[in-house]
Amino acid sequence: MNQLLKRRIEKFRQNSRVTVLSGGLRGLEKESLRVAGTGGIAMTPHPEKIGAALTNPWITTDYSEAMPEFITPPLDNSQDVLCFLQDVQTFVYRQLEDEKLWATSMPCILNGEENIPLARYGKSNAGTMKTVYRRGLGYRYGRVMQVIAGVHFNYSVPEGFWPAYQSLEEQQSVSAKEFRNRGYMGLVRNLQRFGWLIPYLMGASPAVCKSFFGDKPNELDVFDTSTYYEPYATSLRMGDIGYQNSKEEGLGIKANYDSLEDYVDSLRCAISKPAPLWEKMGVEVDGKWRQLNANILQIENEYYSTVRPKAVLDGMEKPVDALTRKGIEYVELRSLDVNAYHPLGIDQVQLDFLEIFMLFCLLHESPMVDAVERQEIDQNILMVAHKGRTPLLKLKRHGEFIALEEWGTELFQQMLLVAELLDESSGNNQYVSALQYHLKMIHDANLTPSAMMLAEMRVKGEGFYAFANRMSQAHKKYFDIAPLATSRLEYFNSLVEQSHRRQLEIEQADSMGFAEFLQAYEASQL
Repeated sequence: MNQLLKRRIEKFRQNSRVTVLSGGLRGLEKESLRVAGTGGIAMTPHPEKIGAALTNPWITTDYSEAMPEFITPPLDNSQDVLCFLQDVQTFVYRQLEDEKLWATSMPCILNGEENIPLARYGKSNAGTMKTVYRRGLGYRYGRVMQVIAGVHFNYSVPEGFWPAYQSLEEQQSVSAKEFRNRGYMGLVRNLQRFGWLIPYLMGASPAVCKSFFGDKPNELDVFDTSTYYEPYATSLRMGDIGYQNSKEEGLGIKANYDSLEDYVDSLRCAISKPAPLWEKMGVEVDGKWRQLNANILQIENEYYSTVRPKAVLDGMEKPVDALTRKGIEYVELRSLDVNAYHPLGIDQVQLDFLEIFMLFCLLHESPMVDAVERQEIDQNILMVAHKGRTPLLKLKRHGEFIALEEWGTELFQQMLLVAELLDESSGNNQYVSALQYHLKMIHDANLTPSAMMLAEMRVKGEGFYAFANRMSQAHKKYFDIAPLATSRLEYFNSLVEQSHRRQLEIEQADSMGFAEFLQAYEASQL
């Protein structure tokens, strides 16, 4: 048992401060792929009836024009979050006609890089910048990797938590902003340190369509004529075949999580330092922009990490500038696979666990991550992603091997203190129940979503495409009959109109060429 964690929780209880732990803001971002009846990526434009991707706050696109992203506002009740996520997807489904949203993280029936359309955001400089950035990602890493979908969980503790926590920790000599930054960076480090739990518990991509690789060789096993897999994989999305900054790592760029200042400095370095590999590609070639620049990272978002400290941006503000100006406002966990068994892509019990996990990582001791531990963290994530359900699997902790089940059990015993505290505040048993639900998976890997998916594929004689298509069809039927309140429908329709109007205003307000605009952005002068 982590004694510091225990003492901190007891302080909250003894000082009648339990309620300040409840009511944190949580939000979701869910990516999906629009697919045609054949199962391939839809080649149709982002539907006008769901708004302009540049300016609709809740319905945008990710990498591809065929990859909608559904965003919820930050809310203090997880049921409200799920309700909004359902409503926004129900609204979109009513505009899709014969298309459907793919139910899994991994895509299927890909027909080459050229048949993955880049997201388009109109004629404005801001919109062009978003498209060029994506074109650059395609040149740097390939487009196929970019159409892997996921779910991001955004979380911030209640504002009343920080002064109470600072008082209990007797840290009044530190400014409120600095104390909050230190707390959130500790949370970020622990989310990475214990982050292997997420692909193990919520990984749902143990198999992949053969078309994902095209003619490229791979080291996966053959499941059937159309499917590759790994027998004990949990989340190939989080493994070697997923989005990785391997080339950047080879250039010696790695974000520093010791403090917010160190994190910002490491990203500023990456977005300002030229990379010979990217310089060879060219930036503007034959009058067409291939990438925003030839730096190690075009912009901060290119740096892949399972977790990011975040601040709300003001207009075209850079993320690093917002973090410097405002401090950390919330934390984004990015390692969740789309839950193929639920139409929303995530369910209530998962959200409850994530809240427990976030608070646990915040209150748990969080030392700095040195080079040795950084390597362990990265290796553990890859090991769990590819072989997480292997019987008696061992991970690396502080230079020694430890069984996944043993380590997981220890962490759950400690998280129980947090779950009990949250239940004490809310007056029910939902958090302890969520913890118990996931603990069963620690002791029995067959209960994990990844194991259930492979078992179902074997029983039904399905390859990955057949499984994913069947689930996608079932989800489509779910949304086709899902209710949508008139008030919510009117709200979404009003946002559609506003988004198109706002995009036109942005386009008409442009007063400089794209090259000049980009120079001003990089100089943080917009």
